[in-house]
Amino acid sequence: MPLRNRVDPFGALHAVSDRGLLMGNRGGRFHDDAREIGARRYVSRRWIACACKFRGRRRAVWGDSYTELFFLDEVTALAAGHRPCFECRRPEALRFARAFGAGDAETMDRALDAERREGRAKRMRKQSINALPDGAVIARGDAAFAVRGARLLKWSFAGYAEALPRPRGVEIDLLTPPSTCGALARGYAPLWHPSAIRW
Repeated sequence: MPLRNRVDPFGALHAVSDRGLLMGNRGGRFHDDAREIGARRYVSRRWIACACKFRGRRRAVWGDSYTELFFLDEVTALAAGHRPCFECRRPEALRFARAFGAGDAETMDRALDAERREGRAKRMRKQSINALPDGAVIARGDAAFAVRGARLLKWSFAGYAEALPRPRGVEIDLLTPPSTCGALARGYAPLWHPSAIRW
């Protein structure tokens, strides 16, 4: 039975078998000894997206130290409010920090913490779709779509399932935090799941 550690673009946690390209955490351990989670969904404002493999390290998932989470790709992790890890993904973290306009992790973590949540709920913002950069994720009802050129790619745990023409001149519900959208607009290129390429 899969653990409830797969993250969707809304930041919610699910028990599905698809693992994705990246793992990460939200500042520490919030699962119990039975490997279950209650109402708590994070420990600190340091929400990071990590490489699944790094220097041959091996861990017991949901062991003693932190609650490992998994993302389809970096587009998903960024939409949920995470940022690249400065240890295992240092080149990406440095590029992201430059595009973000912050020199250190703490500055980014404070900004993202203020932008990603409204109480316990995911914070969404109304915004024109025209100005969104590639890699931004929007909500249409309960579904999430990633912006990629002239298309909106429908998100799923297994990959991007279909492509729709990107509308113009409409307001949408933006899932990706504004500071992260700014980094994407200034040239940060996130890691996409291979299923995005076919569209």
